[in-house]
Amino acid sequence: MEQYYTWIMVILLIGFLYFGMIRPQQRQKKQRNEMLSKLNVGDNIETIGGIIGKIVKMNEEIITIKIARETEIEMRKWAINSVKNPGEDK
Repeated sequence: MEQYYTWIMVILLIGFLYFGMIRPQQRQKKQRNEMLSKLNVGDNIETIGGIIGKIVKMNEEIITIKIARETEIEMRKWAINSVKNPGEDK
């Protein structure tokens, strides 16, 4: 009888880990990939490092953002943290 309780506890622990940790991480990864796939030239973005700029060129892996009047930098797409909407506060 004690073995059943042990197995029930193991199953409950695995269920907790899945629904409490693994599933939310998968959902966040899906949202991030969706955000990166919807990027367009002209979008205002913020990088992981906190740089805010506007996308001026992009290809499959590399984007170029304008951060000042005459300053453009190239970076990998994965370095984008978020997309800022034009009406959103910076």
